[in-house]
Amino acid sequence: MSSPMASSSKFSKILSPILFFILFFISPSFSSSSNNYTLSNIVVNSTSEFINHTAISEFRILNRRVLPKCPDPNPYISITTSSNSTLSDEDFVTVHISGILDPSKGEYWVAMISPSHADTSSCPYNFLLYQQTGDFSELPLLCRYPVKAQYLSKDPDFLSCKKSECKKYVKGRCAVRTCSASLTFHVVNFRTDIEFVLFAGGFATPCILKKSHNKLSFTNPKQPLYGHISSIDSTATSMRVTWVSGDKAPQQLQYGDKKSETSLVSTFTQHDMCSLFIKSPAKDFGWHDPGFIHSAVMTGLNSSTTYSYTYGSDSSGWSEKISFKTPPAGGTNEVKFLAYGDMGKAPRDPSREHFIQPGSLSVVKAIADEVSAGNVDSVFHIGDISYATGFLVEWDYFLQLITPVASHVSYMTAIGNHERDYVASESVYITPDSGGECGVPYETYFQMPTPAKDKPWYSIEQGSVHFTVISTEHDWSQNSEQYEWMKSDMASVDRTRTPWLIFTGHRPMYSSVHGGIFLKNVDENFVKNVEPLLMENKVDLALWGHVHNYERTCAVYQKECKALPTKDASGIDTYDNTNYRAPVHAVIGMAGFTLDKFPYVADEWSLVRTAEFGYVRVHATRNALTIEYVNANTRKLEDSFQITR
Repeated sequence: MSSPMASSSKFSKILSPILFFILFFISPSFSSSSNNYTLSNIVVNSTSEFINHTAISEFRILNRRVLPKCPDPNPYISITTSSNSTLSDEDFVTVHISGILDPSKGEYWVAMISPSHADTSSCPYNFLLYQQTGDFSELPLLCRYPVKAQYLSKDPDFLSCKKSECKKYVKGRCAVRTCSASLTFHVVNFRTDIEFVLFAGGFATPCILKKSHNKLSFTNPKQPLYGHISSIDSTATSMRVTWVSGDKAPQQLQYGDKKSETSLVSTFTQHDMCSLFIKSPAKDFGWHDPGFIHSAVMTGLNSSTTYSYTYGSDSSGWSEKISFKTPPAGGTNEVKFLAYGDMGKAPRDPSREHFIQPGSLSVVKAIADEVSAGNVDSVFHIGDISYATGFLVEWDYFLQLITPVASHVSYMTAIGNHERDYVASESVYITPDSGGECGVPYETYFQMPTPAKDKPWYSIEQGSVHFTVISTEHDWSQNSEQYEWMKSDMASVDRTRTPWLIFTGHRPMYSSVHGGIFLKNVDENFVKNVEPLLMENKVDLALWGHVHNYERTCAVYQKECKALPTKDASGIDTYDNTNYRAPVHAVIGMAGFTLDKFPYVADEWSLVRTAEFGYVRVHATRNALTIEYVNANTRKLEDSFQITR
């Protein structure tokens, strides 16, 4: 879905089509005088309406301002950091600010700027380009957005001035007393150096008070990091490892009994990002150099077996030795996997960031504990992966967040609207939701066994399950390439080999949360085109994201319950598929993004509705699919059901 606040879906689906129609198709032909009158009321004076929306966030409004030095700055102000010059791969930097004369809640704040040489005053574009972005304040864009920002009031002692210092005495008495604050920033190795800048004027009208004297650099910006593994086929005898480094030279993947593979190296540039008349965040102030993405494939493995690997080079450094378990091969008796959608990331400090997903930390901790306990064969993340949406440094934070999970078990993904959609990008949905990424970073970081670039659909078998993974953002209409692939893939499933067929994609076919006026959560055209394929091929379970809650249906087709579950001896809802009636659908987009509330009234096909952060745990044998919805905070089950045959 589309915003870091509870109202995100409304803003993404209601406001973005209006805003983008105005910006892309109307504003280029307006005169400057009519622009200043008409669109300033829509965009500038309605800033609060668009805060935290993908198209315009509070930081993006900040980044449409000239940032001059504050007039007559306070001579007592100082800003220092706890680190002298170098940073480890993960660090917490304390920034100390002193010399503030008049502490106030929304006035003073510190930004973490990277790279440190970024222009914090303006971008070298003319006023026409500014107007095409929807900013009519007649001020130039800031070239870089702050990676993180914190108000000094985040220090609980700041407003009360508990940490005070006398700067001037008159006749033995203090005539000038100043206040100070200390803020902590979580930093991961994203390769470029960092500068901390103190601002006054709040986020809306900032001016620079002081910059930290020392620029902080990472000890090793070439360090290989954030390795994650994925399956490349159903045999589980080969596994891909993907990692990030600041070094473009090929590196080594060492694994098993002294085996080694040389990495293939790729990257992407601003030129690869999408844009139209106005520059997208990915093309403009949200850009951050991704370094180099390395990938290598381990071969000659056995399924359901534990190995170890390390990656890197003598010149760039090596990762630690990491243990991993291959998933069970397709056609074997069972598999245990976790599934969820819409995770993203959240700061491990009190910072304000673009697009915060508050549940992501607790969900990652819970699933990491399950992986560590050896209870997981693989993970399926069904779209809306990092929510970087054009703010590229946030991919590094996300990759660092999931490393305790994705480095140990096969981490399989599907593409979502926040990875792919943008105007004139050939997405099904004309929204700004990817911030101009258009799937490029996603497909570079997460190389799935897809047929080709920008064709992010695939199938894979693990244990007793055949997974059909689609893209709801690419053409799924009848006779399209993806439609024909879905039809062929599901028709070819050997149910004696893999008795269970699970269909998954990002946007759901069923949800009680309807969404916005212009773009509903459920696209009836998608349902009309694709749902018959699920029925024809006897799909057992359909898993979806996009809506940020959990919802389970009856065995449903064309909005009609074809069968209801019965209670087994343990009181668990059980769907008997020995006499197949229809697929069971589950929305599982509750892994991080702010949760969506349910309406008071729901259709009869909706059996269970819960809005708590979590994930689903699935155990598939040859005779039963057992699905459990785990609350990430309490670790208790919010729902459980099974499908038998």
